[in-house]
Amino acid sequence: MILMDVKIDNFFSFTDFHMNMSYPKKIIGSYIPMEWLAHFPNFRYKKVNVIMGANATGKTTFGQILQDIFNFLEDKSYEDLVQDICETDKAAAFSVDLVLSGSTLYRVKVCFDAVYGKGYEAEDIHVQVSSTKIQAKDSYETCVKRLEADREGHEDLYWRELRKIGGLSWQFVYPDDMADFSLAYNNDLYLKVLEQTLKLLDPGIWKVERLKEVKNSLVIRMFDQDIVLQKGNLSNISHLSSGTKNGIAIAEMLAGIFTGEYKFYYCDEKFSYVHSEVEKTMLTVMIQRLHADGQLFFTTHNTDILDLPLPKHSFTFMCKEITETNAVISCVYASDFLKRNTDSLRNAYENDLFSSLPDTEEIYRLAEITEQGDE
Repeated sequence: MILMDVKIDNFFSFTDFHMNMSYPKKIIGSYIPMEWLAHFPNFRYKKVNVIMGANATGKTTFGQILQDIFNFLEDKSYEDLVQDICETDKAAAFSVDLVLSGSTLYRVKVCFDAVYGKGYEAEDIHVQVSSTKIQAKDSYETCVKRLEADREGHEDLYWRELRKIGGLSWQFVYPDDMADFSLAYNNDLYLKVLEQTLKLLDPGIWKVERLKEVKNSLVIRMFDQDIVLQKGNLSNISHLSSGTKNGIAIAEMLAGIFTGEYKFYYCDEKFSYVHSEVEKTMLTVMIQRLHADGQLFFTTHNTDILDLPLPKHSFTFMCKEITETNAVISCVYASDFLKRNTDSLRNAYENDLFSSLPDTEEIYRLAEITEQGDE
């Protein structure tokens, strides 16, 4: 499963939002192997998408809306998705271009009618699914031309239209997520990845193993104590650092990438409490082990990631513009500004070329506040 294009309108703070995951020409000697669709070398896609931006610019929310969209496409249930609609007295819509089954490009357009305060019902939802088989010499752009020329009708009932697609596969992890440790109990690979990850994050950990006395449980062996993991619960959790706690969910995603269990991964700021060098190395490992036709979205505040030898098109910066009536989220592609190999991504970022740095003027104003609150 590969996400090629997404448009979102009236969900959360996204208004006429658009993000595209194609890139114009193949890069010789790229750090990212096989950044094109398997068996279709002209069908190029951004295999790694590093998303950066100031706080509250939509990085986490973008992942949440994508996850709700995928759930809607998969199980046809709209209850969670309609909770994301910002203004119910306006129509809300999204469209996604997805490569599924490795050789078919789908475009799914979905519109929710304005309901003016009443609850949403099935007849308020309109779905159109178009598809085209990817041919040997096709690029994403040539396939899009065929999709746009598609005049095929669609089912009156949205869930019947959604039956045309299948084979979605994804994994999302967010800052506060904890792994389901019962998954690791019978998974030797995850157990090995979990042990290596936790030992890296905390030298005081020397082993992770199954706890035979308790069903679906693991135990972290430390030099001075044992910590039991069972169904998302930890004993003595205060004895683990924040970075080590996050490492448990990080290991679950790493194991998924190693096995190719999923195709689409969204890792949202799981390294906030982890040393910069560890985050850079972990991302490097994720990229190296990402399977063919896999795709990774990785959000971070760590500017050291800018120093990795990734193609410029791998970096997308989220921005939020505050107007008198609303807040508008948009994305800026580094590759639109930096065309030469010698262009410095870090220098461009630090000079705010992408309009993504936080406004620090209000922070300095804190120093001017008196005890009485006067400036």
